[in-house]
Amino acid sequence: MTIANILLVEDEHDVRLLLKRVLSLEGFVVFEAESIKEASKQLNHESIDVVLCDVKLPDGNGVEFISKIKATHPYIEIIVLTAYGNIPDSVQAIKNGAFDYITKANDNQRILPLLYRALEKVKLEKRVAQLEKQAAERYANFDSIIGNSLGITQAKTLAELAAPTDAPVLLLGETGTGKEVFAQAIHSASKRNTKTFLGLNCSAFGKDILESELFGHKAGAFTGANKDKKGLIEEANEGTLFLDEIGEMPLDLQAKLLRVLETSEFIKVGDTKQVKVNIRIIAATNRDIQQEISNGKFREDLFYRLNLVTISLPPLRERQDDIPLLAEYFLKKLTQDAYQQVKGMTNAFVERLQKNEWRGNIRELRNVIERSLIVCQSSELSVDNLPVELQYHTSLKSNTLSAFDLSSVERLHIHRVLQYTKWNKTQAAKLLNISSATLYRKIEEYKIEE
Repeated sequence: MTIANILLVEDEHDVRLLLKRVLSLEGFVVFEAESIKEASKQLNHESIDVVLCDVKLPDGNGVEFISKIKATHPYIEIIVLTAYGNIPDSVQAIKNGAFDYITKANDNQRILPLLYRALEKVKLEKRVAQLEKQAAERYANFDSIIGNSLGITQAKTLAELAAPTDAPVLLLGETGTGKEVFAQAIHSASKRNTKTFLGLNCSAFGKDILESELFGHKAGAFTGANKDKKGLIEEANEGTLFLDEIGEMPLDLQAKLLRVLETSEFIKVGDTKQVKVNIRIIAATNRDIQQEISNGKFREDLFYRLNLVTISLPPLRERQDDIPLLAEYFLKKLTQDAYQQVKGMTNAFVERLQKNEWRGNIRELRNVIERSLIVCQSSELSVDNLPVELQYHTSLKSNTLSAFDLSSVERLHIHRVLQYTKWNKTQAAKLLNISSATLYRKIEEYKIEE
């Protein structure tokens, strides 16, 4: 089980090898760098949580490097490694934003506890940022849900009727159909709208971490549980908890969630005391729940508790008349701060959007608009700015476009997106709507160089 991503910046090979072995055995993914230059590339290309950085490096001072890291990556914590026990360096490191420092020779027993403390701080700061973002989104209402098609109108009407109640709501729909937006709108129109709205994607965590995230834990409940932790159920007390992809939740956690719905009580991991809460649950899934029940993967009793109000969100391919409205909305939103030279879209561009199947639904449409803006060199988005698979929608189906033409256009498009993200491959993969592994394979296949 991966705990976090650690960047180890150390030019001594033996020290680096030893630290990597210790950290890897603990479950960390360890990235290595021998210099500030290499570390800077890793920070730009990978998602790092904590940096372990030596003071003396071949191309600079690690203490000075701390300020640069914090300026561009404020949520990363840095632990300084020093073999010299130099107090002035250590004090300056803390002033520059380091979390703490250790001496390589004498503090081997401190490194893991220190890392876990640093990770707690990383998690807390990210959670605060998430809460601030959610607070800004709290006032999302039903008017912000764009579309006039029959399916979306019916869904909005039912959600508006359910919002003032405390009834659990189950949102059904394919990935990217806007289930979280509906959940936020329901919360905003409820009597809980001045309280917390928290969301959790149940598919993003393994069983043990998901249980801790939901229900919290007591200090000592498991390795790394150094202090008591509130779970999201407790943090959302008096507010709303949105559980996305609930179909991915393990059966034993489903039983614990059912108890919360029935008794408004739960027990933290490693504890024996009941905790009382008053929350509203909104759940969502892209799975066929009835089929999951038949397969023994979802509890029928939990389904009946959740589906007091069930709202089905239509896929975008069934909302063709809404596509121009959504495209215009994303265009205005994305050009507020960037791409300001783009003022509109050609008719052919919009028509091509309407012909696409949109398997990724609204989320995919937004990505396509942003990807088109990246490569646009004029005041209007045109068909030429679309990703290759949309540009040649008709030709691809009739096999009239050669593989050479396709690969050339794809190579150019990937290169432009990488340039736009300053070679941050994680961000580029998201914009390209492909996995990081696929992006790395394409870079190697097309011999794309920075």
